[in-house]
Amino acid sequence: MIIRAFVILVMAYSLSACSWFGWGKEDTTEPPAELVDFDEKIRINELWSNSTGSGAEELYLKLKPGIDGERVFATNHEGDVYAFHAKTGEKLWEAELEKRVSGGTGVGEYKVFVGTSDAEVIALDQSDGKVSWIARVSSEVLSAPVASNGIVVIRTGDGKLFGLNATTGKRLWIYDRTIPVLTLRGTSSPVVVNNMVLAGFANGKLVSLNLASGKQIWETTIAAPRGRSELERMVDIDADPVVIGNLVYVVTFQGFMSVIDLHTGQILWTRKMSSSAGINVDRSNMYVSDSDGHIWAFTRDSGRGLWKQEMLHARQISAPVVQGDYVVVGDLEGYLHWISREDGSFVARERADSAPIIAAPVVADDILYVVSKEGDLAAYRIER
Repeated sequence: MIIRAFVILVMAYSLSACSWFGWGKEDTTEPPAELVDFDEKIRINELWSNSTGSGAEELYLKLKPGIDGERVFATNHEGDVYAFHAKTGEKLWEAELEKRVSGGTGVGEYKVFVGTSDAEVIALDQSDGKVSWIARVSSEVLSAPVASNGIVVIRTGDGKLFGLNATTGKRLWIYDRTIPVLTLRGTSSPVVVNNMVLAGFANGKLVSLNLASGKQIWETTIAAPRGRSELERMVDIDADPVVIGNLVYVVTFQGFMSVIDLHTGQILWTRKMSSSAGINVDRSNMYVSDSDGHIWAFTRDSGRGLWKQEMLHARQISAPVVQGDYVVVGDLEGYLHWISREDGSFVARERADSAPIIAAPVVADDILYVVSKEGDLAAYRIER
């Protein structure tokens, strides 16, 4: 257990450069690429910025904001939860939980959900931030809870999924998976679609469960552990799966990127890939931030490669998001990069903060919301 904890903490800061540290060894982490100059082709307008307190502090926590209608919700590790007006940035309320928040922010069922380092899930009322209930789970929560149809689903760090009543916090079901000795620091959030729960695990498996009962519908191996050492055998699914129509898009660390039939779990196509940051899709393409800091574009129907952007090598980029005609990623120095979906070229760059952007930006109503590791939350729109 001690060995596992050490590797998790080290890998959080070094894996995107595909480097490993050891006691008494020279630090061989690749230096981040220098940013290149380019002719900006679009203008980015910062609508507003605000502080959410201490952010993730010195921990590797993806505390991305949650959006519900005209409100943006965010939290920090010290347990402060905030609600802002999505268009103006006006602070609507602030709640001080005095809990060590490690997973958030989930929204739905008129509530805001956060998970803690002390194995708790907390539900707050969206209108005023008052705590509705607190529920105990089995271990630290490192991803945002997901709520749908009266049930909130939580993924814990010890390989379990919990289904709780969204109104009362009462446990409805639990799903348990054995996790490997060594894992990445973090877990993917579950995805709920058509009364199904999709969740990826550190053993490279993706499962589908019935939302109401927690019963398994299917299980698919995206990547099988290979290699002599536990490090070589790591195939975590730390990136959130993405569902479009009847297709599921998923990627593993040191494994594969795959497209799966939602109803059967059958793999339709697969391609070698390593990513812990994440993926995104649009009408025709799929975008991936790989472990080297490169951004790839593939066709959704066959996985045919379209372009690869390598100029952010080792900059520990976030998962990509799509805003209009562009793909956006954040990096370790707080920069946001807008990239053409057509050819992967840079079209704009803004610095949201001097601190790293770990959590993927979120796009809603053509506005991009991003929070830095130090808790600065900002909203951006592409000028027409």
